[in-house]
Amino acid sequence: MNAPNPRPIRIFLANPRGFCAGVERAIQIVERTLEKFGAPVYVRHEIVHNRFVVEGLRQRGAIFVDELDDVPADATVIFSAHGVPKWVPEEAQRRNLVYLDATCPLVSKVHMEAEKHHRAGHHIIMIGHAGHPEVVGTMGQLPVGAITLVEDEDQAETVQVTDSENLGVITQTTLSVDDTAAIMAALTRRFPTMRKPRKEDICYATTNRQLAVKEVAGRCEVLLVVGAPTSSNSKRLVEVAERAGCRVSMLVERAADLDWNVIGDARTVGITAGASAPEVLVQELIEAFRARHVVEIVNVEGAEEGISFKLPRVLVD
Repeated sequence: MNAPNPRPIRIFLANPRGFCAGVERAIQIVERTLEKFGAPVYVRHEIVHNRFVVEGLRQRGAIFVDELDDVPADATVIFSAHGVPKWVPEEAQRRNLVYLDATCPLVSKVHMEAEKHHRAGHHIIMIGHAGHPEVVGTMGQLPVGAITLVEDEDQAETVQVTDSENLGVITQTTLSVDDTAAIMAALTRRFPTMRKPRKEDICYATTNRQLAVKEVAGRCEVLLVVGAPTSSNSKRLVEVAERAGCRVSMLVERAADLDWNVIGDARTVGITAGASAPEVLVQELIEAFRARHVVEIVNVEGAEEGISFKLPRVLVD
């Protein structure tokens, strides 16, 4: 380790950052299930996109699997916060598995919107990223072909539908607010009668964290986003910082992963965390800076968040 550098670094901490209510609920579901039913408890896919969180739960007795085929008979299984296709709980019931659904309630809201459109006879356009678990889960709520995925403005300009008068639109909850607005504008121009959500599908936590990054990005030379490379909302924060004019923005999974050459001679650094990254990893990164520099912390205030989601009844004493 290098000797401490007397050159000061000012760290701007974005607020809010880190865990959202959906992530906190999902982690609590795994923890409470382990307490109530004992280990092992199986979890289909990563409960949230963060290796530190997953490893911590694994040490307590959670076993993460790719599919239900990997879950033994009569076991307890939990579905991740991203949501699952409809066939997954159906298969769990068929196999008599005890299962709990940790799907974020805001993702479940999008599922309900999709089903409502389908019942009304609307073809659905979904704005999202192909292959993301949330998109796979949402599209899996309906028969194949009922939802058409649009990933960017170019696709919005060229997507073809059979009946432009009977369209509904939904979105992934962890997208870039600005990108989604541009895609929505293109779709609305092409399909002016398209039915939109009454309330924005992009979740409050995604929106608030992106706004917080915009507040910080103009004050720092380098902005670090604590988060996993598989985390959609974390990667969007990096993009938001770039577009807001920050010279360098990058994703950092752990403090040990940081390339200090990127920091270089910067005197101002911004730090935030994606919605699935725990605060302990932010503090770990700050301590790494303190080991090398004289650090001043500046908290940049943002939206207040007081949202919480109820746990499944079976886990509430």
